Amino acid sequence: MYMMIGGLTMSVSSVESVAPLSSDLFYDILRRLDGATLASAACACATFCSISKEERLWENVCSSMWPSTNQDDVKSLIMSIGGFKKFYADCFPLIVNEVPEFRWNDNFDYPEELTEAEYYGDVDELESVSPSDFVSIMDIRYKDKTICSKVLWGIPNANGFNGWFHNCPFRIDLLACSDEVTLSVSDGLPPIISIERERKDGNLWQELWEGIRLSWIIVNRKIKKAANLSSWSPLGGQRHWPTDKDFVVRFGSVLPAQDILPCEVVKCILIMKFWVIRTEGQTTLKLTELSMQLEDMDGSHVNGWKSLLVLREALSCHRSKNYNEVLESCHLYSKVQTELKEKKMQYEDMLDKLWILGGIATCISFYLYCL
Repeated sequence: MYMMIGGLTMSVSSVESVAPLSSDLFYDILRRLDGATLASAACACATFCSISKEERLWENVCSSMWPSTNQDDVKSLIMSIGGFKKFYADCFPLIVNEVPEFRWNDNFDYPEELTEAEYYGDVDELESVSPSDFVSIMDIRYKDKTICSKVLWGIPNANGFNGWFHNCPFRIDLLACSDEVTLSVSDGLPPIISIERERKDGNLWQELWEGIRLSWIIVNRKIKKAANLSSWSPLGGQRHWPTDKDFVVRFGSVLPAQDILPCEVVKCILIMKFWVIRTEGQTTLKLTELSMQLEDMDGSHVNGWKSLLVLREALSCHRSKNYNEVLESCHLYSKVQTELKEKKMQYEDMLDKLWILGGIATCISFYLYCL
């Protein structure tokens, strides 16, 4: 039986034969591995398995992949929810959910006979989830270089369940006015001659699309669970919108909403906006927005309280290390959502025509009656 460690092929028997060597040497070897390779090495022999349980190894892995975890308060948070090994196991795989089939006439609204208490849920459930329970851990990379790391404790402006947050569309803005995050030619961006030229060849947009990566981890301190809500790579975007100098890149995932919303799944949309700046022949992209919203199958934004329930549910849902599976789930959601919107528009168009024909028929009948 053979395995790969650090690019070298070793048999299990050969690994066992080096067991008498110093544990410090093994530790020095394992600390240089990434998370996936370290997990594989732990399966090679009892010695590697024992050493790989060291939290310090997984702390190095997490700090390398998510630099925001280097902060002392974040380290304390991770240790309080089970340690770095568990944190990596929870956040390295990406969220995947099956998208159920819907018909064009499916009603995603709550029935009118529901009382207000039934609509908002019972008091115990309200008290079980709070905006202050959640922590956002965010890292942005461009071509393997970290350009921004940020940690947000709680949800800003969420003034309790009796305030506006309860009913208004849910949104988290992670970028403060004082934050200055830029990408320049020195970071690997191609220089552009003019915006008009960029509109034609799209070289700057292509480089941004291929190089930008986003990780947005949500931690719930009360239930001690964490999950990565991002797709890591972009799912979609728009260049030169709404102005010629704006680039919009979208990340996200499909989250479970069973027993929370009628549509059973919602889409977590992570939006990253850049502003193109050209000064003295230099090209710079300035990050102007980094936000999170939840959108249901009808395209409506989910309110604050329902979003908290969805986020809590997402911390326990299925995940996968297969990025293609994640992409397929998100693209299937978008496809089903688009089909539903088209069929709904066709149905409403048919109703409009029937009303028009009915009105014409009524006018003709009234005219003939008057004659």
